[in-house]
Parts: sequence; C-alpha cells; structure tokens
Amino acid sequence: MTTEELLATCWTTAGDTGPLRDDQRSPLSLRERAEAAGAAGFRGFGLLYADLVEAEHEYGLAGIRALFEDNGLDHVELEFLTDWWTNGSRRAVSDVVRHTLLRAADTLGARHIKIGPDFRDEPWDLDVWAKEFGRLAAQADGVGTRVGIEFMPLSNIKTVHGGLRLVEAAGHPAGGLIIDAWHTERADTSPTDLAAVPRSRIVGVELSDGDSQLVGSLLEDTVQRRLCGEGAFDLPGFVTALRAAGWSGPWGVEIISDTHRALPVHEAAEAAYRTTAALLNGQQQPG
Repeated sequence: MTTEELLATCWTTAGDTGPLRDDQRSPLSLRERAEAAGAAGFRGFGLLYADLVEAEHEYGLAGIRALFEDNGLDHVELEFLTDWWTNGSRRAVSDVVRHTLLRAADTLGARHIKIGPDFRDEPWDLDVWAKEFGRLAAQADGVGTRVGIEFMPLSNIKTVHGGLRLVEAAGHPAGGLIIDAWHTERADTSPTDLAAVPRSRIVGVELSDGDSQLVGSLLEDTVQRRLCGEGAFDLPGFVTALRAAGWSGPWGVEIISDTHRALPVHEAAEAAYRTTAALLNGQQQPG
C-alpha cells in the first residue's frame, strides 16, 4: 500500500452544494465533514472561505484546529482567493478574503492557500501579476504557509506553462502551482510537460476523473467530476509524471458531481478515498 497521504479538498466532503451555487456554504457541520474525512483515511482537509467564516463563528479558529487534530487531519488547505491582482472595489472585497485566509492559515498551520486566475479571461500583464503574486506569496510566507495558483482552461491562465511563467516571474519560493488533473486533461497537457515542472513550484496536486470528451461547456464539465477510475482520464500517466517531478503528496482529491453530493458524507468520503488510494497503489488502469 502507498504511504502517500490524501487530502479531501473542500467539495469532496461539502455535501449538497457546489462552485456554481450562489450560496456555496456546505449544509453540513464542519465536525461531520472532518469526522467523515478522518474515518475514511484522509490526512488532509480543504476548507472554502465561506465555510471557514461559518466554522470560525461556531468553533473559533482554535476549535477548528483541535477538530482537525482530533481527526488526524494534518494538512490544511484554504481556498479560494480571486481578484488579488486588481484594484478598486473588486480588490477591496478580495483583500477582506485575503486577510481572513492569512489569519486562519497562521492559526491552523495551513500548508497552503489556493488562489485563482481571472475567470473573465481578460488579458493579463505579466509584470503587474508577478508583482502582486510575489507580494501575496511574501504575506503567506510571513504566516508560515504558501500560495498556489490553480491554472484553468476556462480562465486567462489556461495551462501549466502560463502558470509557471507567472510564478517564475514572481520568483518567491512561497508561491507555486496547484496542478489539477481535470485542468491538465482539458488543456491537453502531456505527461512530459508535467514531469518537467520544478518540484519547488508544485504547491498542490488534485485528482479526479472525467469523460474522454468534453460534456457540455468547460464550466458544465468541470462540475461533474467522477471518482478516480470511473472515467477516461489517463490518471496513471498523470500520477507517474508528478512523481517524476518529485511530488509525493499529499494528493488532493476533488470530486464534484451531482451523484457525489447526493451521498451521505461518510459514503462520499469513503468512496473518494478508496478509489484514489487504488489509483496511487497502481490498481487502476487507464480508461
């Protein structure tokens, strides 16, 4: 069996909610979710900003940390910051989220904060973005964490190449990439390209499965992600490439689908863990 550890990203245990909902808060208590993740075997947990705010009101940050520790959840991921590169009213809102995530990361001992590109797909100025990314990475470093930008084909930073260009231009060691199997698959990224990413620039890796061809739009397809082994992605090739780059976990598991969110949280967590562990143990063949 693999000794590599798994992290349940926020949607994997969120229940009946999703990234396209107006209200993205999980209907489940953080205690339910943490207990389900720990019981399934996960050793990491992802928490969305909206759920972090709710959980802090209920437990306090010290209580959240104790809850994670009690369930063996050593790796904490916080998300999701956008508009960190802009100014005006959008930046003002973003800065509130930034402050909350950094403060929580400090108390919770978070391993990283996940941030996003521009979903409006507007042109981006490398100098401006690199300066702002470097500033954010320095702030993260100041509280003992890192920031990872998740490049996405439905944004203005569509590929691993664009993401790496940004983080290398910023040049701060606390900044890097979140490499998601769905995003690399839909961007036709080769295993060779993934294996060439410097290990120092990989902040997190996320696994899920999907159909060989896009189903609907990119946005529609990305919120119907299957359990590992239930689709046609070359996940063994993805895992082999990231291991060649030096990644050894924790491996994030990001399952988002109507089927998954309808399951009781303990069943959802168990299925996500079991199928991903099978992949990492070499028991899954390409679809």
